[in-house]
Amino acid sequence: MTTWQGWQHFATTPPPQPPAPEEPARSDEERLAYHSAFVTVRTPAIDTLTTNVRTLMILGRHQKTTARPSLIVTGPAAAGKTTALLTVGRTCHLAHTQQHPVPDSRVQAPVPVAYVLVPPAASAKTLAGEFARYLGVPVTSRMTQAHITDAVCHTYNQARVRLVLIDEIHRLNPRTTTGAQTADLLKDLTERIKATFVYAGIDVTQTALFSGVRGAQLAARASLVECGPFPARLGKREPFRELIAGVEAALDLRAHRPGTLARHAPYLHQRTAGRIGSLTRLIRQAAITSILDGTERITKTGLDQIRLDHQAETHHTSQSRSPRPH
Repeated sequence: MTTWQGWQHFATTPPPQPPAPEEPARSDEERLAYHSAFVTVRTPAIDTLTTNVRTLMILGRHQKTTARPSLIVTGPAAAGKTTALLTVGRTCHLAHTQQHPVPDSRVQAPVPVAYVLVPPAASAKTLAGEFARYLGVPVTSRMTQAHITDAVCHTYNQARVRLVLIDEIHRLNPRTTTGAQTADLLKDLTERIKATFVYAGIDVTQTALFSGVRGAQLAARASLVECGPFPARLGKREPFRELIAGVEAALDLRAHRPGTLARHAPYLHQRTAGRIGSLTRLIRQAAITSILDGTERITKTGLDQIRLDHQAETHHTSQSRSPRPH
């Protein structure tokens, strides 16, 4: 998805859908593929991000003198940050192409959304190269960073890019010389490209990204959207149980009883620390296992057999060893 062709394919390919009551039963292979891709469960973070992106795109549409206001999606690993970023990007892409159809195939279609990953140990030149690669801007070894940046800004404005999504922003460290130069490049791009910038990264506020003069500039321009773990309880609501119910409703298993997983909410919260990424992986993996072994249902015993990501397993082990209150 870090090229225009790849992003366009992602944005225009209909996402997986839960089985409809009237549709014929899917084959095992179809159901395995479905649980591998799976649905995107709508979360409060996605709704918040969608609303804020729409508002900021309108707010910055005619702004010319300074950088447009931006957004940062932050939170721990496996909390759904990238999923939220991609979901909002797809929504923006489809809305823009529907509102601005291209009547003639010979006319260059606009590119409403760009998606860029910050490479590990990124320098200003390598990050500028990633921006160039997305739209196929020709780059040679003789080009300086300034030349690449000029070409990127010109091409992005010509293509009418309106939303720039930058993932893995926590990889930047403005305290180093290379990191500082890369942060300066981003500031330059936000001022020269007529688009709203949305960043995503792990626990951004706890990194060096918000430190020093450069960090103060970013903090003054960017609003935060938190993608945190789902609490077991929030007042009278049970957000994590509601999340489980949403995931369970999307399963395509022949013998699974709805409500089974919701009854195991305390156990699932302990296993996953309330993180949506860990939860969906656990349930999807259990669903695939149940199709392969023919049981066609998810049980607590089956869930116990699945190894999750190291972070979730470490949390589960520490919680299991903690003394229980009397």
